[in-house]
Amino acid sequence: MDHGHHQRDTPHAHHHDHAGEGHAHGETDEAGLAEILDLDGEVLHAYLDDVVGWVAGATGPDVQRVVDLGAGTGTGTLALARRFPAAQVVAVDASATMLSRLSAAATDADLGDRVRTVCADLDAGWPGLADLDLAWAALSLHHVADPGRLLGQVHDALRPGGLLAVTEMTSASRFLPDDLGVGRPGLELRCHAALDAQPAPFDRYPDWDEALERAGFVTVERRTFSVTPPQPEPATARYARSYLSRLRPRLADDLAADDLATLDLLLDDTSPHGLLRRGDLRVQGSRTGWLARRV
Repeated sequence: MDHGHHQRDTPHAHHHDHAGEGHAHGETDEAGLAEILDLDGEVLHAYLDDVVGWVAGATGPDVQRVVDLGAGTGTGTLALARRFPAAQVVAVDASATMLSRLSAAATDADLGDRVRTVCADLDAGWPGLADLDLAWAALSLHHVADPGRLLGQVHDALRPGGLLAVTEMTSASRFLPDDLGVGRPGLELRCHAALDAQPAPFDRYPDWDEALERAGFVTVERRTFSVTPPQPEPATARYARSYLSRLRPRLADDLAADDLATLDLLLDDTSPHGLLRRGDLRVQGSRTGWLARRV
């Protein structure tokens, strides 16, 4: 078992508390972040169905109270509400903007009567939820300042027999073919290598097994999921563009000039090499999930 650290998907980083670069974001950043979260849900819906199905198999059907910790724009929240039709689902996030979008999406999906939002920074304290059947933390736990404390709070908020589901990125997402027809082959691999070599790599997380045990949980199961859709999704190009646009500023000082020029061509919607014009993009990556039970 690997108790080292892993590199998670950098452009998804945010702290609402879905995963974070920090606690404060400007409107432009939040708009871009909301876009990539929505596209993540649109393109990777088969993966999300797999994870929610895995969780539902461990909880059983009688789930009444669910919390989504770091809900973002609500992809996970709505998936949980659909999967557990008798449940009230509470979405917790530090961003009122994200929660507003989530509430609108819940209403549009006819789930507004079962979805409630709580604006709270999990670093500041537990938001007072109790007697939960299921807690869900997707790509968020490693960005909490004191994850051990939060895990203890989640443990205490679950009813006996209640379940915590945690997911993290196992590997950074890939979108590009090795040979783009422009620039040197292998651009995406060099982008990832440049991120890994930075002094403070983003989105490191430990193996959560030990922390879950220290918080009093019994680890039920751990599983790795592929996020590669079974067939290309129509929104894949927009997802890749949003992802790489968020990646570009972090690479400005670490990529060779020709690689930066190639990346800029990909992000230029007027270029014949622009991502939105390509038909050869495919999402590849994996995420790891933990199921842990309060006894």
